[in-house]
Amino acid sequence: MRKTKSSQLFYKYYEEWINLYKVNAIRSVTLDKYYMSLKWVTKLAPNLRLCDLTRRSYQELINGYALDHEKQTTKDFHHQVKGAIMDALDEGLITQNPTRKIIIKGKKPSVKKPKFLNQYELQQLIRQLDLGYTINWDWYILLVAKTGLRFAEALALTPNDFDFTKQLLNVSKTWNYRATNGGFQPTKNPSSVRKVQIDWQMAMQFSQMIKELPQDQPIFVKQRIFNSTINNRLAVLCINANIPVITVHGLRHTHASLLLFAGVSIASVARRLGHANMTTTQNTYLHIIQELETQDSEKIMFQMSKLM
Repeated sequence: MRKTKSSQLFYKYYEEWINLYKVNAIRSVTLDKYYMSLKWVTKLAPNLRLCDLTRRSYQELINGYALDHEKQTTKDFHHQVKGAIMDALDEGLITQNPTRKIIIKGKKPSVKKPKFLNQYELQQLIRQLDLGYTINWDWYILLVAKTGLRFAEALALTPNDFDFTKQLLNVSKTWNYRATNGGFQPTKNPSSVRKVQIDWQMAMQFSQMIKELPQDQPIFVKQRIFNSTINNRLAVLCINANIPVITVHGLRHTHASLLLFAGVSIASVARRLGHANMTTTQNTYLHIIQELETQDSEKIMFQMSKLM
């Protein structure tokens, strides 16, 4: 039985592995990424059998994928495929780990758009917002900028999620904007369920705007939402403000970077963003942390020089 299984085509094994271990265990958006990886494995290695997986054949698979993808994307692909291979190794279907010492390659990165704004640029953006007495996408943009919520987390907010007495936002779900009919779904991970402090001004503004709205319905969603709808609005605002054009996710990065530059601890920023651990925060904002460490070194040397 094991011998028969080991002679199975690798992409078939990978498909079975996804259906067995990932379906109903991970979010649909993440599952889609696994199925996309499956399509590439099928395309690049249609005749590769599980028992023929070697370091060389696996490197050829990775190299083939890297021809059309940047290095980070290739690394993500490797991570997803490696999970199935390690399970095959544990099951005794292969005798050696073909992913050992694999070299991750990738095509030259494209020119990246700015990921975040500095404080002055954010202030210029906020001045462009049309903040009337009713909920609109400009209020959504301001909310994300001030809280660092993820795109789907902010879409899922209902009046019940606002605690105006304690000035807190209860983040416990997301909105499935990819589905035609929408609907609530779980957060990205358990750590994403959190309470986010908001300032008193925003608390007062939202308390007036949402008091007559259905308590258990999203305050921003009136029809099917597309990511591009809000990003296009944000792009117009950025152009009018004469600042770099960023995405809604860039507002989340902006929020985090401003907190870090203000001296807020990495642990607090990680909790506020709903990161599973501080390592994620450190890796995402490494360039900012390194800049802050340089400033700290200068402060340390200044203080030590005063001891003479």
